Amino acid sequence: MTNPCLPECGVARFLTLLNGPWATLIVRELLKGTHRFTELRQALPGISPHTLTSRLRQFETYGIVTRTTYAEIPPRVEYELTPLGAGLSDVLDAMATWADSVPVPEDT
Repeated sequence: MTNPCLPECGVARFLTLLNGPWATLIVRELLKGTHRFTELRQALPGISPHTLTSRLRQFETYGIVTRTTYAEIPPRVEYELTPLGAGLSDVLDAMATWADSVPVPEDT
């Protein structure tokens, strides 16, 4: 059974889950391994805390990312891709390969 909030079409579903450039770039960073919130912000110059929090929560809701909180002082929170999220590696690799094949326009 599909989630009624997500489109039936796989491409539309993908675009809904990874909406906007930040979502894909967050996944790219998490493919490198577990990150703390601050590490993700530093790796993604220009992203606002609100946007990063929003995307991470959405990913957590759909099982793409796990959020682990450690009972320390100060508290430590780490984000990691689930196996479902790690499956995006091939997708991002294909996107990069395709993008590299696009010719650079000549100056006119």
